Amino acid sequence: MWTDYFLPSSLSDALELLAQRAPAARLVAGGTDLMLELERQQRPGPRFVIDISRLPGLDEIRLDDAGWLHFGPLVNHNAAAASPLVQRYALPLAQAAWQVGSPQIRNRGTLAGNLVTASPANDTITPLMALDARLRLRSARGERLVALAEFYTGVRRTVLQPDEMVTEIECRAMQPEERGIFLKLALRRAQAISLVNLALLLRLKQDTVEKAVLTLGAVAPVIIHAPQVEAFLAGKRLTQETMAAAAELASQAASPISDVRASAEYRRYACGALTRRGLEMLSANENPLPARPVTLSAPNPASAAEISPAASPALVSSIHTRINGREYIFENVPPKNLLRLLREEAGLTGSKEGCAEGECGACTVYLDGQAVMACLVPAPRAQGAEIVTVEGLAAEGSLHPVQQAFAEGGAAQCGYCTPGFVMSAAKLLEENPHPGKNEIEQALTGNLCRCTGYYSIVQAVEAASQKLAGG
Repeated sequence: MWTDYFLPSSLSDALELLAQRAPAARLVAGGTDLMLELERQQRPGPRFVIDISRLPGLDEIRLDDAGWLHFGPLVNHNAAAASPLVQRYALPLAQAAWQVGSPQIRNRGTLAGNLVTASPANDTITPLMALDARLRLRSARGERLVALAEFYTGVRRTVLQPDEMVTEIECRAMQPEERGIFLKLALRRAQAISLVNLALLLRLKQDTVEKAVLTLGAVAPVIIHAPQVEAFLAGKRLTQETMAAAAELASQAASPISDVRASAEYRRYACGALTRRGLEMLSANENPLPARPVTLSAPNPASAAEISPAASPALVSSIHTRINGREYIFENVPPKNLLRLLREEAGLTGSKEGCAEGECGACTVYLDGQAVMACLVPAPRAQGAEIVTVEGLAAEGSLHPVQQAFAEGGAAQCGYCTPGFVMSAAKLLEENPHPGKNEIEQALTGNLCRCTGYYSIVQAVEAASQKLAGG
């Protein structure tokens, strides 16, 4: 675990801290990978953690005059999936971002963090590679621009130096004549690592392919192109025969390994199947991304400006925060996650620990207006933050409509997972007061229940929505 935790107030301060303490320091934005590594004791934790998640101006998405999209290092996956700019000019990236983890994890995990983790199964690397992405790397020594294709040197290995950080991601914007899609195959519909994923871009003239780009993930040490497929498709019409032949070439392009999730043979077969499916969907101009992706993020009416970390020293020695509208000060807190801070220091035991790995959603709370998994948030991130737990959801003297609907509809059995479900559902109705069944299911993909079969839970959310609509 860390010995010192820093919340710098500017990018230059963060880079100076990193320069002084590298290689014993670790930059975090979402911190989801760090907390998971510490929980699993996969490798020794860093002595120094530099948390850049509160730095201003680093969460922007913009399109420049030269036709390039720019992403700040704090752009999270939900922001990318829901962005009209990304949906229009980098649709495969929006589709990939939407399939990362769950809504709570997407509120914390960033595009930059997904790239730097450097797993060949990470979803957003594949479409960014197809879109000719490049990374702006900066340190106290200077700045450099590196093509994403040159950033990786192997599994979880990159050219990033210990004192550098990714300050911007840039990718080519798709043109009107281009269509693109991202597809993944995993062991379940959500909260799953890719067995295989791909990004496919086609530049079409009527029904003929002028240019094709195909990148494959989880089938080699790094994300790869399939040049044989790209060359074969150029000049071809998208007939069933063409798509079948391209699928066979895609299978041959993969060089996967066997592991606990799938055999190498299955992954090669899956590459072909996904390629054919992607070509069929592009031919039909299908888009699997919902028109309005659920983010479980809505503005928090309360403000924590008076206890902002910008007014505090960068080194977090005590945690001054607000939980359920009440201010707390925690002194000499040992390294731990936000869930344990809430339960052990604040005495708020409504949030539950089911897995401590961001898999079950029982610890869902609101952090600055966004639903997050408290087990994957470092406790010092609470400094200057506004937090809501299930204890603070109800108005004084009455249950929240979601809580009431759960009670009336028998949506809880053992009840252990119920606080997390209630928090996710309440944030959904704050974001979208009239969700359909599919949107309710999207919102609850980060929450697991082993008792109810989910039907009564979905029905309770529908009932709460109707009650709110009726005043």
